[in-house]
Parts: sequence; C-alpha cells; structure tokens
Amino acid sequence: MNLLQRALIEKAGHDNGFEHVLPTSADGWLALGSARHPAEVAVQSNSGGFAAALCRCQPSLPGELARSFPETMQAGGSAEAHFVLPTEATLARWLRRTAALAQALPDQAMTSFDAQVQAALAELEPAAAKSTEVQRLVRQRVGQQAFRQAMLDYWGGACAVTGISVPQALRASHAKAWALCDTDAERLDVYNGFLLSANLDALFDAYLVTFDGTGSLQVSAAVSDTERARLGLTHGMKLRWLDARHQHYLHFQRMKCTWFSA
Repeated sequence: MNLLQRALIEKAGHDNGFEHVLPTSADGWLALGSARHPAEVAVQSNSGGFAAALCRCQPSLPGELARSFPETMQAGGSAEAHFVLPTEATLARWLRRTAALAQALPDQAMTSFDAQVQAALAELEPAAAKSTEVQRLVRQRVGQQAFRQAMLDYWGGACAVTGISVPQALRASHAKAWALCDTDAERLDVYNGFLLSANLDALFDAYLVTFDGTGSLQVSAAVSDTERARLGLTHGMKLRWLDARHQHYLHFQRMKCTWFSA
C-alpha cells in the first residue's frame, strides 16, 4: 500500500465513522476503529478496488452487513466476513453502514444509557433529581431518544416498509410497548420494533396492522378499503427485511391484534 492509497483509506474511514487508525494494522492492511462504537475493520487497496474485513464487532453485525452488501461478499467468504468493494464510493458506503450497525446492534443503546440518564439528572435542581417520578420520566425520555437513534442507524434512516427517508415523518415504533417491557434492555433492543412512517406507526401502535412471520403487512378489517387507499396501504407491502431476532417481539405485538390469525 502506497502513501496515496493509505491516505485515501484513512480519509474514507474518518469521514464514515472510523476516525482512528489502529496500531494493529498489518502489512498491506489498514486497521480502523472508533471511540463511538466497538467495531474494528481492516481495509486494503488492490487492483480491483478495495478489500475489507471485520476484525472486531458484535456477533450479529456480519450477517446484517451481508444483507446490505450481498454482492460484495467474497466468494466462499470466511468467518472474518471479507468484502470486495470495487470503488471509493462503495468503500465509503460500507464503512458508513458498518459504523451505523455497530452503534445500533443489538443493545448498543444500553451501553451509555445510564450515563446519559445521570447526565440529564445532573442538569436538574438536586431536589427534583431525587424525585422518583422525575427519574422515571428522565429515563423514559433519554431511553426513547436512544431507541430512536438506534432504529435510524439500523434501518439506514428509512422506513422499514416504504423506504421513506424524511426524518420528520419517521417514528421508532416498539413491537413490545415501552410500558410493557420487563427491562431497559428490552426497551432499547433494536430488534424490538421497526422504523416506520408516521401513519404506519400509528396503526401498528393501535394494533390495527401487524406483520406476519415473513414480514408481510396485515391490516385489520376495521380499516376499510377506502381508508386503506387514503393511508397508502397497498397489497404486497412488507418489511424490507425481517431478522429472526425480531420474531419474539413481533409475536408479542401480534398477540395484541385480536383480529389476526396466522
């Protein structure tokens, strides 16, 4: 790797979620990491563009990344999950997606949750911060913000069904409602719900729509054909993908849809 190639990879990393060059870099490979997430990757330049590998990450990240970049997986890919990236633009997208997933999967929102809660409480008057109700409200506010960010990262900033990518029109929708979760880990689990457009979120939250085991949208008969058309609900709508880890939470939501039968 020459100096120009190294500089190009360093810049791609810095601009796309991997701001640190790690001392573990080996001959021909540049190892990159970040203080914002646990993932570490190695990148090298070659005649076909770039090769990249996941060196350290959450167990679920390789599969999620392969879903986003199926055409770049190296033939006969190994456990290290190697990817062949033909252009600088593809490398940038791969790094950006890897960083986003590393910040979302599966419970990254939990890693800094308590610290964020304590920081928020520290901004309040001491007497107020000691109130059990205030602490509950702060934990809920901080947690919901963390969950939304994790969902935006996981779904690439686009609705899980329609692909709408207007942030103001998107909602982080729990499958197992916040109030019904047993732990903060459940509340902040990126697999406990979907990033949905506002109308789908409202219907999902009201148990008027759900998704079957394949991710296909199911709509209650309480929503008339006329209203379905007005809401933009069409035959064949389904989740862009559905991971096995969604199924437990989705089953919980479906059980609340008394009209649904598998």
